[in-house]
Amino acid sequence: MTQHSRNTPQFYLTAPSPCPYLPGQEERKVFTHLVGERAGELNDLLTHGGFRRSQSIAYRPACETCRACVSVRVVAADFRPTRSMRRILDRNGDLIGEMRTAVPTSEQYAVFRSYLDSRHRDGGMADMTVLDYAMMVEDSHVETRMIEYRRSEPDSSSNGRSAGPLLAVALTDVLSDGLSMVYSFFHSDEAARSLGTYMILDHIARARQMRLSYVYLGYWVQGSRKMGYKGRFLPQQRLTPDGWKLVEG
Repeated sequence: MTQHSRNTPQFYLTAPSPCPYLPGQEERKVFTHLVGERAGELNDLLTHGGFRRSQSIAYRPACETCRACVSVRVVAADFRPTRSMRRILDRNGDLIGEMRTAVPTSEQYAVFRSYLDSRHRDGGMADMTVLDYAMMVEDSHVETRMIEYRRSEPDSSSNGRSAGPLLAVALTDVLSDGLSMVYSFFHSDEAARSLGTYMILDHIARARQMRLSYVYLGYWVQGSRKMGYKGRFLPQQRLTPDGWKLVEG
C-alpha cells in the first residue's frame, strides 16, 4: 500500500454538475483539504495556481469542455479607480471599515440572510442556517479576517462620530502577497450604495496600506452577469496556461 505523508495534499475530482455561470455548460472541480500546520502555506501556493478557498477546502475548475473561469488579481499599487468608482467611494464616505478576527455574530448573519434572500434566493446557499454561516466563517485553518462596514453616526457623548449599524461584511484571507476576498455580502436595503464594488475598492486600499501586491477576486467569467464585473478593476493579472498575464485595458 502506498504511504502518503499527512503534509502531502491529496486531490479529488467532483462529478459533473450544471454550471452556475454559463447556461448549458457543466462544471467539475478539483479540490483538496486545507488542514494541518502547513495549511496557510498550501493556501498561498494553491491560490497562486488559481485555486479558491471555501472553508477548509481549496478548489479550482476542471471542466472538460470549457475554460471560461479565469483567476484574476488586481495590481494594488497601480490601480486607479474609474470616474464611476470614485463616485461610489464618495457615496460611501460615511462608512467605517474594521478588520477583525473571524468570529461569526448574529448581526452578521442578519445581513447575510438579507443578502441571500434578495440576491441568491434560488442559489446553493439559500438554505444556510445560522450554524451553517458560523461554519463558513470559523472553518478555516489559514489567516482569515472579517471586515465589517458600518455607517458612522453622530456621537453626542464625544461630539464626534461612532460606528452605527452593520451594512456589509467581507470574509478575507491574508496571503503572503495579497488579500483574497473569499466571500462578501451586504444588506439588501443598501443596494444603491454599490457596496460590492466599494468593498473591492476598500480591499485594494488596505492591500496598499499592508504593503501587499494583490487583491485576489476569484474567477472572472466573460459573458457571465454574475462574474463579469471583476474585469473592471484594472490593471489586473489573469492566470493563463503560461502564467499570470497583465491586463491594463
